[in-house]
Amino acid sequence: MFIYLSKKIAIPNSIRLKCVSWNKDQGFIACGGEEGLLKVLKLETQTDDAKLKGLAAPSNLSMNQTLEGHSGAVQVVTWNEQYQKLTTSDQNGLIIVWMLYKGSWYEEMINNRNKSVVRSMSWNADGQKICIVYEDGAVIVGSVDGNRIWGKELKGIQLAHVAWSPDSKVLLFGMANGEIHIYDNQGNFIVKMTISCLINVTGAISIAGIHWYPGTEGYIEPDCPCLAVIFDNGRGQIMRYENDENPVLLDTQMNVASIQWNHYGSVLAVAGCQKNISLDKEVNTVQFYTPFGEHLRTLKVPGKQMTAVSWEGGGLRIGLAVDSFIYFANIRPDYKWGYCSNTVVYAYTRPDRLEYSVVFWDTKNNEKFVKYVKSLMSITTCGDFCILATKADDNQPQEDAEPESGNATYVLVLCNSIGTPLDSKYIDIDPLFVTMTKTHVIAASKEAFYTWQYRVAKKLTALEINQVAKTRKEGRERVYHIDDTPTGTTDGTFDFAKAFAFTDFQPLISKATRDPICCITATDKTLIVGRESGLIQRYSLPNVGLLQKYTLNYRAYQLSLNCNSSRLAIIDIAGVLTFLDLESRSSSGDGLAGEQATAAAGDPSKFERKDVWDMKWANDNPDLFAMMEKTRMYVFRNLDPEEPIQTSGYICNFEDLEIKSVLLDEIMKDPERPNKDYLINFEIRSLRDSRALIEKVGIEDASQFIEDNPHPRLWRLLAEAALQKLDLKTAEQAFVRCKDYQGIEFVKRLGNLQSESMKQAEVVAYFGRFEEAERMYLDMDRRDLAISLRMKLGDWFRVLQLLKTGSGDADDALLEQAYNAIGDYFADRQKWVNAVQYYLQGRNQERLAECYYMLEDYDGLERLANSLPENHKLLPDIGQMFVTVGMCEQAVNAYLKCSQPKAAVEACVHLNQWNKAVELAKDHNMKEIGPLLAKYASHLLEKNKRLEAVELYRKAHHFLDAARLMFKIADEEAKKRTRPLRVKKLYVLAALLVENYHEQMKTSQQSKAKGKKSEATSALAGLLEEDASSTDNRIVDNAWRGAEAYHFFLLAQRQLYDGNVDSAMKTALHLRDYEDIIPAVEIYSLLAICSSANRAFGTCSRAFIKLESLESLSPEQRQSYEDLALEIFTKYPPKDNRKSELDSISEGVDGKLPTCIVTGRIISEYQFWMCSTCKHCAMEQDISRHNFCPLCHSTLT
Repeated sequence: MFIYLSKKIAIPNSIRLKCVSWNKDQGFIACGGEEGLLKVLKLETQTDDAKLKGLAAPSNLSMNQTLEGHSGAVQVVTWNEQYQKLTTSDQNGLIIVWMLYKGSWYEEMINNRNKSVVRSMSWNADGQKICIVYEDGAVIVGSVDGNRIWGKELKGIQLAHVAWSPDSKVLLFGMANGEIHIYDNQGNFIVKMTISCLINVTGAISIAGIHWYPGTEGYIEPDCPCLAVIFDNGRGQIMRYENDENPVLLDTQMNVASIQWNHYGSVLAVAGCQKNISLDKEVNTVQFYTPFGEHLRTLKVPGKQMTAVSWEGGGLRIGLAVDSFIYFANIRPDYKWGYCSNTVVYAYTRPDRLEYSVVFWDTKNNEKFVKYVKSLMSITTCGDFCILATKADDNQPQEDAEPESGNATYVLVLCNSIGTPLDSKYIDIDPLFVTMTKTHVIAASKEAFYTWQYRVAKKLTALEINQVAKTRKEGRERVYHIDDTPTGTTDGTFDFAKAFAFTDFQPLISKATRDPICCITATDKTLIVGRESGLIQRYSLPNVGLLQKYTLNYRAYQLSLNCNSSRLAIIDIAGVLTFLDLESRSSSGDGLAGEQATAAAGDPSKFERKDVWDMKWANDNPDLFAMMEKTRMYVFRNLDPEEPIQTSGYICNFEDLEIKSVLLDEIMKDPERPNKDYLINFEIRSLRDSRALIEKVGIEDASQFIEDNPHPRLWRLLAEAALQKLDLKTAEQAFVRCKDYQGIEFVKRLGNLQSESMKQAEVVAYFGRFEEAERMYLDMDRRDLAISLRMKLGDWFRVLQLLKTGSGDADDALLEQAYNAIGDYFADRQKWVNAVQYYLQGRNQERLAECYYMLEDYDGLERLANSLPENHKLLPDIGQMFVTVGMCEQAVNAYLKCSQPKAAVEACVHLNQWNKAVELAKDHNMKEIGPLLAKYASHLLEKNKRLEAVELYRKAHHFLDAARLMFKIADEEAKKRTRPLRVKKLYVLAALLVENYHEQMKTSQQSKAKGKKSEATSALAGLLEEDASSTDNRIVDNAWRGAEAYHFFLLAQRQLYDGNVDSAMKTALHLRDYEDIIPAVEIYSLLAICSSANRAFGTCSRAFIKLESLESLSPEQRQSYEDLALEIFTKYPPKDNRKSELDSISEGVDGKLPTCIVTGRIISEYQFWMCSTCKHCAMEQDISRHNFCPLCHSTLT
């Protein structure tokens, strides 16, 4: 940072000031002094000039109000920014709270204890509470509306200071004897603060200031020290929290009067006086420190005694109370920023994030990219790239760190201009100073510097990529100690990799130097390192060899080399700019003798400017540079200044006689929304003069002037002016002088044109005034040229307009091109509906398909597929689109239309439409569907999804396979012996699948025969084929046995429970045929119950005989059956009352008679009903009460 005094305001009647406080939000400055003086001032910048923003703008007092009310000296003033209140107190203990009303300050509240004097007052971070401490140990905490919250007398203690913690939970009380006590916010003592900075200090001391930064603008680093305690003897400590065991210690070596943090908590100002030993007097001084105790700057201030210091809200100014004056000093902060290829890169902190927000603001397109970086140390830019130097994160593994690089603590990240990391290096030296050239990054700590020859992918050839690994080891990275003298050859330098692997590197890093590095700079061929003693060391690049040492009698702060590395600009620690010639100027090649050259270029040894805080050489002229001095920018040519420009911007770039400057102060006020107005271009005098000459005097004289002051930019200016006037000869000469080949070609083309108006139109288009050019073309009736101009610009809407407005037919191909280009325009913006309209007119089927798909307009897509000719290259894509949304039929149609049956089958398989897949495979004689089906089925079975496998086979019309599986499932379910109805259902389903198989065989035979033979023959052929193909006769022939068994089993039980015992017994008798399906125990147990209920004890006895002879029974079960039989048959003789009809007519003439599936009786009549599906019979009168077949549940016809 740089600081300089900028303004001084005198207090009337020379009343001495005691205190000053600057309101951070509204900008009011309150100052209190002797004789009850209290003033509120406000500095405002009044300017209409957009370029004059910030510190450069003239500032006047917009408020200067004296507040009456105090009689004694005002000793404490403090602001409550949230509620716009000012709290003041004087030596008599009177406290006044002031409020702003209609632009003036008025008393709101008054309080006086009349016992003691107020030593300190502090509002908490949210402005809700105030804590007031009195000298006699009284403490009062009050609310913003004037109510007392609590009060306390601390006995025997003299209080001097108070401070709130950021979270308002802790209060610090500073005592008159220098102790600090920590209390909670209710006034209960917690602990004494450990004061580490006063060890070995004797004599009386007092606290000069306690300031705890509340973190409102974020912290510059995670866990950053923020509580500053400074004593009047110059010692102090900066702590992370109130009982930090390990604070940052300071010794400012001055008598301190007042301290304050800036509003970011990044700079601590310590004000007081320092003894000047040589002059034997005290000098008013402000010292500036970072939170880590590093000294930044010293500001010396005239006057006898400084009493107070206060920062402005933005941190760009500081107010100092000295005697009866307020001095203002301007601060030029060291922002972390850079400029690469039209992009301003800057970093800021936010209260809601621990990391820095690094913004890459592309000023050309006004786009910004934000990257969050932890512990950012600096930003360095060059060309198109930037380097972010950060501390390595301890928690994260360093994946891209080389294995041999040990535990590196810092990272250099190479980024492009939108913040994409391209490469990174972990290094072990603290990169306090970083500079970069087009090929190298150089980072320096205090005692060593590291060079890295970076590479960017776009410049690598394949050959080089293979060599990268080798060259890495051969030293694209090197480290040099500042006290070494490298020769530029490879020996004697430390290779990074080796250095880490062996201990050679350790002494290099830890070897301290008496004369540390304080700044560095580099160009493509020279590296300059400045040291604190004033020594400047010059090295060659890329092979680092020490060429020369120069001795200065001051310490450099910023170094800068001009574009040909012949002259070095040095800004020292006090802001004085001087120059050093590195090469004798006679060798500059312009033919002059050495002395004349020196005279022409000005004498650098005599040049000196004060209060300089920034400077930039021109990229294209070694004698041209711009510098910032206070709030003025000067441009120097050969060390002669041009008249200054008022600005406080930071210089980004200086080339082509134009300076680009950025108002970082303004950007940082609202860093999330950078504004193009904050980027300012300044033209230097020769450019302004040439322009004025061309406009006012004419091309001839201007050409002479430019001849005397040649510069490519001026020649370009002349060329453009000559073009405007169609002076082609001058234009061509000027283009030649500025080496603009396109310009020369353009002039040649103009020369070949006949008509003047045509030439003018071309020139207008060349300068980018396209509307005008188009109008000129149309006036000449050259619509074709206007159209081609618009096509070049990609303005297709205008092309379409021109094509339509013209008389005669427009060119169809052009029209289609225009429609499609407009379609593309809408499609790029995802406005698919609009795109469709234009693609339809442009007949662009490919993009239409895409748009329909995006719009989910599948009808449109289907129409498009139908309208395409066969084998069109778009059909497979459309097919794929249909597949992705599960529309099988449309996908198949699309694939078949482009002769891709295989893709169609795959689509069906993908969408689980197996029957369709099998059908297609058969139609197109494809072999692979069977294995595919089997594979999928086995996959389902592996996962135990058997019903899904059945469904798969059924859909694929593999009915027999499905039936086999179904029978297996039914058999397994039957073994559980739990739910007979479910078992019946499963057997019915299996049987129905077999029926489907029969049907399939029959139809396949019929389709083969195609009517040549009679139906009977084809049916017979079907059956024969079935016989030949079917290995599983049991399943095919007796498909309904399982269903029948369970049907009768359930029917018998239903009849029994309905009380229809005779029918139940007859039905149970049928079950004797199904012992292979239902266990015999269950069949005969049921029969025994039914027959005993029916009093047919003969049948019952036979059932018992069968039960007792079953081998599957255990002896206990058999015994219980025997006991039961004994019990029954001792009562009832084992005889049937009636002859069982089943026994008498179970055999008919032609063998077995059918059984009625409704009642279970034998059918003896000649007329009966038969089910068309399962071919089972029932009596006419019984079935008439049913709508469905009782066995297979198919609807009755």
